Amino acid sequence: MGADIRLLEELSGSVLEEVERAIIGKRVILKQIIAAFLVGGHVLIEDFPGLGKTVMAKSFSQALGLEFKRIQFTPDLLPADITGSYILNRENNSLELQRGPIFTSILLADEINRASPKTQSALLEAMQEHQVTLEGETLILPDPFVVIATQNPIEYEGTFPLPEAQLDRFAIKIGVGYPTLEEEHLILSRRRERRKEAFEISQVASAADLSEARQVVEAVHVDPDIERYIVQIVAATRSDKRVAVGASPRGSLALMNLSRAWAGMQGREFVLPDDVKQLAEPALTHRILLQPEHWMERDAASDVLESALASTPVPVFDGA
Repeated sequence: MGADIRLLEELSGSVLEEVERAIIGKRVILKQIIAAFLVGGHVLIEDFPGLGKTVMAKSFSQALGLEFKRIQFTPDLLPADITGSYILNRENNSLELQRGPIFTSILLADEINRASPKTQSALLEAMQEHQVTLEGETLILPDPFVVIATQNPIEYEGTFPLPEAQLDRFAIKIGVGYPTLEEEHLILSRRRERRKEAFEISQVASAADLSEARQVVEAVHVDPDIERYIVQIVAATRSDKRVAVGASPRGSLALMNLSRAWAGMQGREFVLPDDVKQLAEPALTHRILLQPEHWMERDAASDVLESALASTPVPVFDGA
């Protein structure tokens, strides 16, 4: 197990180092995305335009050597534009499958909340079952298959909020945030030195490496006390008076699996309470449905989670 953990640590470190050639000053965010990749989870990025969300998704695909496709979600986008459809081949008078962009390893769903709920629902089966059903035929998606979706938190006109069932399918929800003055200066300097817009990201891993790393994550030990700690945190989100519907058991599973991936990325074979705390916010806040009077409070879900973490006793382990 020790050698496997080292391979996992090296793989995540290599991918992180390569992606940081394009994305500056967002190490924690990038590590959280890698953790989501390691557990086969999908990523929702909610932040302002121009913060590198598209570049981030493409850089990960290049570093991992995975096929990448992008869909710009618009109000007139149809489900068939995502999944594909059967078309008539007039030469042999037969129906042929025209595969949509969803048949890829990394799918960037850009501004996902601009499409209608009917179109958004075209992703549901793919995100959960890793398959698409067309005309009664089930088609398996590539392995790995990861959706990285983005949405803009400041423009609500002409948008359709994601249904709770779809939000629950995302392993993590994160915000990129503005860089510091020094980081933004470095972005300008690197662009000037590069003398072109595109980044050169080298492939440092493969789909087979990612699959092997996921098996290593499955072997990372989770103590029963840590499992109870996770369950108690999630349960605390359901009892908060500000919450209409708390995090689901799928949230508990996501937090446990992400914590295992995070521990493995640090070169550990076991999960610590700090791993759980590190992943709790990105894993749970988007699964919390607030009471109507708190809908306009931007950080209300984060405040609920902070209260849940503060009120939950942290398990203590001895040196053994």
